Amino acid sequence: MNSAHDLGGQMGFGPVVPEKDEPIFHADWEKKVLAINVAAGAMGAWTIDGIRHARESLPPAQYLSSSYYQIWLAALDKVLVEHGFLSKDELASGIAGSTRREPKRVLKGEEVPTVLRRGFPYEREAAAPARFKVGDKVRTIVMHPQHHTRLPRYARGKQGVIERVTGCHVFPDTGAHGAPETAQWLYTVVFSGPELWGRDADPTTTVSIEAWESYLEPA
Repeated sequence: MNSAHDLGGQMGFGPVVPEKDEPIFHADWEKKVLAINVAAGAMGAWTIDGIRHARESLPPAQYLSSSYYQIWLAALDKVLVEHGFLSKDELASGIAGSTRREPKRVLKGEEVPTVLRRGFPYEREAAAPARFKVGDKVRTIVMHPQHHTRLPRYARGKQGVIERVTGCHVFPDTGAHGAPETAQWLYTVVFSGPELWGRDADPTTTVSIEAWESYLEPA
């Protein structure tokens, strides 16, 4: 979807300035938000793309005025209510109600290190050969979906070159919304600066994105 999270190429926000010696967490509550997200995600009610969509679909004013983990917390509140694990009254009062949905599974504390080390693999067996190969010229499609997508606005309708075929991976555009899992070939596509930003861009600049096969067509 086109929302406040998709800031690539937008003006007025200034450069990205890395924080020197940035700590992993800026406050103790951020550690708790991360831990709760991991535990809640392990319940199996939504996918990683589903929680990403929840973050992206926060009201723009809220999204842009919130810190990283404030966004995570607001999105988690949203999906917990949507999936019946909490009610809005419980969130407002801080008092647990008498009924709630039970999770499919519960992540135990001693399991967390192993789960985090293993990660969450999303590569799948391919049902058909890859449509494109390294060196092929492609053009991204133009779309403005209401749903989750990983194709950024600045890279839509642009010509690039396949620089890597990365395997067949779960397709996020449908996986974010509870549809049956599907997988597509995933490619790294490189674009020139002028192709993305116009004639005033640095001609030596390139930008690479990860693009699923249905985002691409032959150039």
